[in-house]
Amino acid sequence: MSRFVVVSGFVAAGVLGAAGGAAAAETPQTPGGATATIGGLKTYGDAVIHEDGGDEQVSAGLFEMSVEGGGTLQTYCVDIHNPTQRDAQYHETSWSGTSLASNKDAGKIRWILQNSYPQVNDLAALAAKAGAGGLTEQDAAAGTQVAIWRYSDGADVDAVNPRAEKLADYLEKAARGLAEPSASLTLDPPAVSGRPGTRIGPVTVHTDAGSVTVGAPTGAVGSGVRIVDRNGKAVTSAADGSKLYFDVPKDAADGTADLTLEASTTVPVGRAFTSESRSQTQILAGSSESTVSATASATWAAKGAVPALSARKDCAKGGVDITAVNQGDVEFTFELMGTTYSTPAGTSRTVTIPLQEDQPYDFSIDGPDGLAERFTGVLDCKTQSSEGTENISTLSEPSPASVGGTSGGTDLAETGGSATTPLIAGVAIGLVLVGGAALVLVRKKETGVQD
Repeated sequence: MSRFVVVSGFVAAGVLGAAGGAAAAETPQTPGGATATIGGLKTYGDAVIHEDGGDEQVSAGLFEMSVEGGGTLQTYCVDIHNPTQRDAQYHETSWSGTSLASNKDAGKIRWILQNSYPQVNDLAALAAKAGAGGLTEQDAAAGTQVAIWRYSDGADVDAVNPRAEKLADYLEKAARGLAEPSASLTLDPPAVSGRPGTRIGPVTVHTDAGSVTVGAPTGAVGSGVRIVDRNGKAVTSAADGSKLYFDVPKDAADGTADLTLEASTTVPVGRAFTSESRSQTQILAGSSESTVSATASATWAAKGAVPALSARKDCAKGGVDITAVNQGDVEFTFELMGTTYSTPAGTSRTVTIPLQEDQPYDFSIDGPDGLAERFTGVLDCKTQSSEGTENISTLSEPSPASVGGTSGGTDLAETGGSATTPLIAGVAIGLVLVGGAALVLVRKKETGVQD
């Protein structure tokens, strides 16, 4: 069998890299979609949050994001008490990886998005429905954000402008539950494994794009690995429902390869966006034609355990799910937090690593034949920051501070933040907070066992 052992403690990124024979490739806990950088509030008005400690005035409205590879997104906040960090990078994600996972009213938020500004840009008609008399873009954005906060955060919040408040009340009362929108582009599963001389997969494409470009496999230079369909025909493009395989020659040395797909599409309204820099969660209100991508990996070996490893945030369980699929001929065994888990040959197993809210994590799994996966991120599953809600910012734009932090000055959010709210970015990406959940998994070879 192949055995893995857990080491807990404060772990620097450099130690992780040295854990095995190969450097661990960082694996995102997002299945694919759009990646974008937030630029700040662009269309907004004022709102007041009523709390036991008093009233706080905040700016409320539409954010704008620039998509990596081309495109623009408009979003609202669903995380009122956490800060928005300027220039933070966001990734499209499912509701299960956010506070929306346990929110019974998440579907009503999507209804609000589809039935208000900017999806409804006839402001006269929108005002008539709301009995608001008349609406500017600023009123419409503020009223929409306030209605969303009432469902996303359970906040006692009102728009300052009476017209915006009328819209918020109308949207809150009219909202009906809708299903979560599908991803713009995702691959399922994100990792596969098998034997050389076979077609490893399938990896199924899920997308709302008309056509997706299939890139050449990377990480297996000179191995002869190709991306093919179920009949073994090489493919360079795919569509929703396409099934792709890694065609690995029989004489290929044990190894790994990655597959990346890319498309241009409008991201579905209601998709969630999260950041690993502890910047408040956003939800999509509008999208231009934007670049989206997704990556899957394959591992193969002639004998022994052949694990395919993937991870995703699971806010319903308060942790990160690690999934190991073993297509080898021996058991794949690993130990987590004092417990040993086994994945028999030809089966899969998912283990949830519990984490505290707002806790950064950075751990690696160093597997057989050069397999090395590194999983990093921050668990952000609640709308209530662990730092509390003092000093909610009223800034209309983020401070000049970047995600990397700054010396001096403030680093506050437009719609919720605290002068004491830590970003936990540059240093935290290399350090893991403990608490029994920060892990490094390192392979141990056993005598006479093929790793």
